[in-house]
Parts: sequence; C-alpha cells; structure tokens
Amino acid sequence: MESIALKPDCFKKFENAGERFQLDMAELEGSGRKVAGVYCLFAPSEIVRAAGAVPVSLCGKKEKPIAEAERTLPPNLCPLIKSSYGFAVSDTCPYFVGSDFLIGETTCDGKKKMYEFMGRLKPLHLMHLPYTTSEQHALDFWYREILRLGKFVEEATGWTIDKDHLRFQIRIHNQIRKLARRIARFQAADRVLVSGSVMMTVMETKSCFVHPEAYVELLQEFISELEAMDAAGYSAFEPGAPRILLTGCPVGNGSDKVLRMIEQCGGAVVCLENCSGIKGLELLVDEDEEDPYLAIARRYLQTPCSCMTPNNGRLALLDDLIGEYRIDGVVDLTWQCCHTYNIEARLVGESVENRHGLPFLHVETDYSGSDVEQLRTRIEAFLEIAGWNASARTAAPQRPRNAV
Repeated sequence: MESIALKPDCFKKFENAGERFQLDMAELEGSGRKVAGVYCLFAPSEIVRAAGAVPVSLCGKKEKPIAEAERTLPPNLCPLIKSSYGFAVSDTCPYFVGSDFLIGETTCDGKKKMYEFMGRLKPLHLMHLPYTTSEQHALDFWYREILRLGKFVEEATGWTIDKDHLRFQIRIHNQIRKLARRIARFQAADRVLVSGSVMMTVMETKSCFVHPEAYVELLQEFISELEAMDAAGYSAFEPGAPRILLTGCPVGNGSDKVLRMIEQCGGAVVCLENCSGIKGLELLVDEDEEDPYLAIARRYLQTPCSCMTPNNGRLALLDDLIGEYRIDGVVDLTWQCCHTYNIEARLVGESVENRHGLPFLHVETDYSGSDVEQLRTRIEAFLEIAGWNASARTAAPQRPRNAV
C-alpha cells in the first residue's frame, strides 16, 4: 500500500468550477435566463431550475468582507451572516452581482433580520420555516411556503413551472445526491483516498454549474478516478491516523481553518456531516409522489438543522455515520454567536461520549486567525486521545473495502 497525498486529475475541474461558472453566467445574460442567489439547503434547487433559472450559493465563507458588514450589522453576530452581507453590500462577490433575485430563509434570527437589509439591494424572497419537523401542521405550513416560492420564482423569471419538468429536475437532483453520496462513501474504507479538504471542495461545487447534467458527468468522472486510485493502492493518510468526523456549522473555502488544522495535526477528516457535506445528501425527493411540490416539501423539511426543535434527525444521522466511517473522534464546529448550534453541541457531545464512547471536541470560533495557536493546542490534545482508538482499530483485522 502506498501512502501519498494524491488528487485525482479531474479535481482541477472542481477547483476551477467557480471561475467557469462566472463565464457561464456572462453567457446567460443574453439568453433571458435568470440567476437565483441562495443561502441555504432549505431552498429547493429543483423549483428554481424548473422555472428556467440557475441557482448559485451565496453563503459567505471569507473574513475579508466582514468589516464592511459591521458598518450596518452588530459585531457580535455570526461570521457567516456578516460575511454574506459584506459580500453583498460591497459588490465584491461576482455571484451576488450576477444574481437577478435572492432566496433567503428563517433558519436563525440573525439571518432573518439581516435579510431585511439585503432585500434593499436585490429582490428577495424569504422562506419562513416551521419550528419542528415532526408535526403535520409543520408540513402543511411548509408545503404552502414551497408553493409560495414557486409563484415568486415564476414571477421573477417570467416562466411557468411545468410539473413534468419539475419532476425531471427532481430526478436529476436525486441522481446528483446519489453520486455525491457514493463519492463520500469512499472515505468509509480502511484506506482514505483523498483528504477532507479535497472532499469539501468537491461537495461545495454543487451550485457552480449552469447545467446539472455536466455536474453529473464530472461526478461520474471523479468516481472512475477514485476507483483507479483505489486499485493502485493509494492512501491520503498513514494507517494509524485517527478517523475524525467534523460536524456543526457549514464550512467551505475560506472558512475551513479547523478542518485544515485537524489534518495538519495528523487527523484524517473522513466525514463532513455539516450542510456543505453529507447532511444534504442523505434525503431524496420522492419521485413517485403525484404532487411534486408536496414531495419537495416533505424532503426539505426533514433536513436535520439545528434550527428545528427537537432535532433528533441530526443525532440519528451522526449515529449512522460514526458506525459507517468507524470514527475515532468527533469535532463539533460552532461559529461564534450561532446560538442553535452552540446549545445543541451539548446534546451532540453527550451522545458521542456516552452512547459511542468516543472523544468529543467542541470548537467555537470565527473566520479570523487570532485563535489559531490556541486551537492547535486543543486539537493536538484531542487527536492524541482519538489516536488511542485508531491504534486499537488498526491492530484489529482490517475489513475489505466495501463495494461503492
């Protein structure tokens, strides 16, 4: 077995997806098609695309625009919210500049009130979420919100959503989720083929394609290259590296300091549970439901977000992932002032430590580098404990790689 930090040849296509998308957006200007800026997994891409529009993620993951946002927003606010608004108000995000309208959601009070300011910049539709997923009245309410979104998108694009075309979009988005989940499962094997940073980049490019069929082809190409790497015996980490699950707030290019530090300190981030990882891949839209809007409402309402109470779906998902990926330790990342994830970290920690007997580290931080050395000390100590589990695991007979 060869241990080497190798990236598949097609990985460059994921790294350059944003630049290519900007070129594609420029070509859209004369086609009459609109671009929808979205901020959350709760915004159904199927409906946006069924109206002829192209969705693009605008979630802020860089520190630089935060200073501009703090001219309007309070400093003691989640960095994701401030970064998102800072990009918007400073016109420094080409995706925001190229968006014709925005879709927001009430996943937290901070974002909900921030959208009041952002709505002054571009047309914005706000999706109101229920507080729970388990009651029938919550689904009834959310179904009406899905219908309301459909009407807004139709008015914003000038297109009428055809239900057959909406069903087609449901099928192709389900295909994307299945392929992305298949890629994520490569990390569950004994030999981890790519780093968590590589996997993060692959997963966060879902909204950087004008044509979803092209993204399907790229995912299939990536799978083929991973299979070739596996056959050649490659591994991104030494066999004794502790296998880490990263959960909590979303991360991405620019807000990935904790992920990178874990791997710099010798851990292998084999599973990203958060919004930019597996959380959005576990649920499929029912393709056989007669009413596609209802099918979409059911699927998206089950997203295990900390804004829901209770959020038992997240704990159940973590239970499954800890077993599937044979995790040695769990790191829960909370952005400062994200109250729902901060409070829920206690529940996650109790489950990880008491139910699974694994070491748990809760990290509360922001996008700056001011606490890097403090974090490094905590992460190194955590990985030392997780390493004991890894040593016991690698001493046991290794299972063959599962078929993926």
